[in-house]
Amino acid sequence: MGFNDTMKALSDPTRREILDLLKKGSMTAGEIGENFDMTGATISHHLSQLKKSGLITESREKNFIHYSLNASVLEEVLLWINNLQGGKK
Repeated sequence: MGFNDTMKALSDPTRREILDLLKKGSMTAGEIGENFDMTGATISHHLSQLKKSGLITESREKNFIHYSLNASVLEEVLLWINNLQGGKK
């Protein structure tokens, strides 16, 4: 996980939509996919990129993988942006 991976993941509108969905709570890939008109493989690719960036985590429960938002990585990005602005609020 690196800052470049995080910024690349955030640059994609579909990935941002997935993060927006996950702010409500954990979801399976199928539940996430129901919100998009794309194949399961495409959703899987987006989830893989979000995991690689550290923006989401996964946990296994029986036969399902649940994806959750990892807010600490977003906080790091916000801190960096805030520092670019000179700490202005």
